[in-house]
Order: sequence, then C-alpha cells, then structure tokens
Amino acid sequence: MKHYVILGLLTTALYGCSDNVASINGNDVSKEAFQSYLKLKNIPETNAPQVQRVLEEYAKREALAAAITETDFLDMNAVEMEVNEFRKQVLISRYFDQYLNDKVDDAAVANYYAAHAESYQAKKAHLAHILFRVRPDMDEAERTAKLTAASEALSRINRGEDFAEVARSSSEDTMSAGKGGDLGWMKEGAVSNEFSHAAFSLAPGAVSEIVSTTFGYHIIKLIDGPQVVSQSLETVAGDIRYLLRQQAKDAEAETLMESVDLEVSQWAE
Repeated sequence: MKHYVILGLLTTALYGCSDNVASINGNDVSKEAFQSYLKLKNIPETNAPQVQRVLEEYAKREALAAAITETDFLDMNAVEMEVNEFRKQVLISRYFDQYLNDKVDDAAVANYYAAHAESYQAKKAHLAHILFRVRPDMDEAERTAKLTAASEALSRINRGEDFAEVARSSSEDTMSAGKGGDLGWMKEGAVSNEFSHAAFSLAPGAVSEIVSTTFGYHIIKLIDGPQVVSQSLETVAGDIRYLLRQQAKDAEAETLMESVDLEVSQWAE
C-alpha cells in the first residue's frame, strides 16, 4: 500500500492555496522545498507537464527514503553522519564560491597587478652554451676528463673558431648542439644561480670562462640582451586571481571562526 499522496493538480500545488505538494506517512512536503529542488535542477516552473513528472518522481523518492528509514537494515547513525558531512561540504563550498566571486573581481585583479608590477617583470637574455655533462656517480678522474675537454673547447673559441661550430662538434647538450648551442631567450635563474650570474654578467657577443653547475661544465655566450620583459595582465590574471581568492578565503574563514565559540575536548581512548 502506498503511504504517500501527491496533492491535487500541479497548478494548485505550485500556485494555489496549498503550501504542500505531497504527503508521506502524514508528513507534508512543502511547496517551497520542491521549488528549491526545481531551481537546483534548472527546471522552469512554467513547463507544467515536465514539472508534474518531476514532482511525481520527487515524491516517490521521498516515499522510498521514508520507507527505508523505517527499516532496521541500515545503520542510520552512519547514514546521518554521511549526510551531515555532505551538507557541510556543500555549505562551505557554496558560501565561498559566492563570497569570492563578489570579493575578487576583474578590478581587484587589475589593481593587484598595477601595485605589484615589478613582480611580473623578468630579465631575459639570448644565450648559447656548450655543455660537458657530469653525473653524481662520476669519480674524480672522469670529472677531470670532462673539465679538460671543456678547456680544450674554450681554447678553440679563444683561438678564433666559431662558437656555434665548436658547440655542434663538442657539446653534450643534444637539444641545443645542433643549433650551435643556441638556448633562445632565457629567464635569469632558469638554469642555476651560477649559470645566470656568469651569463648575465657578459657583454653581448662575449664568451664566459668555464662555469660549473650540477649539470656539468658550461661555456656560455651572450648573443643578445639582457633586457627586462614584462608579463601582460592577461598572461598572469589567472595566477593573480587564484592568489587573491586564496587570501580572501583564508581571511574570511578566520573571521567566521572568530564568530563562533568552539571548544574541542581532549581525545581519550
């Protein structure tokens, strides 16, 4: 026997005098609750046939849930705990989504960018290098051999040989060797502090002494630059928005926590 009733015609249920749309075991399902469900599912109330079908399915699920609740088959405490955890998740998520959308708008992102313009500037240089690789497991003799090879390559350059040709014949950086050692425009600090210090201290066209990094022994040539390049607002807007949203969320969460009286007991086994 069915213990739920869908009340009257849809037009009466939604727009008439009744405040309820269904009754399950004597417990009424309010029109307001069902209208919230329609809003959640993006179903317009003006589509009467569709809403009627949705109402009947909604009432059936409510009735089925009520019937299951009356059984002893499930641990209802565990179910209620799971439902409550989901409720908290939705509550917190929806709150901060709406709060942060209002708090962090395009103007806030643009203002932050303008106030921190130097943070979005980078020094870049057009570089080339010749690399003789070293590995952590190399012994001293192997490292010495690599350093000797680097010294011979530098001597060839100092005697007037073309840097690009020496790179093609000697560099162990296979990605750049075929391009004469050309690394393109590189941001300061991209490889290592030692590499950048040597590279960005050169005059255009000059070649460094041998530079040691964790990758091995480098001979570096400054082809062009250095120059300061600014990242556009469009390029960094996503990063700024994420930063501002995180800051705003942390601040609002702290404010909300200060508004409640929280006490946590010491757990004892």
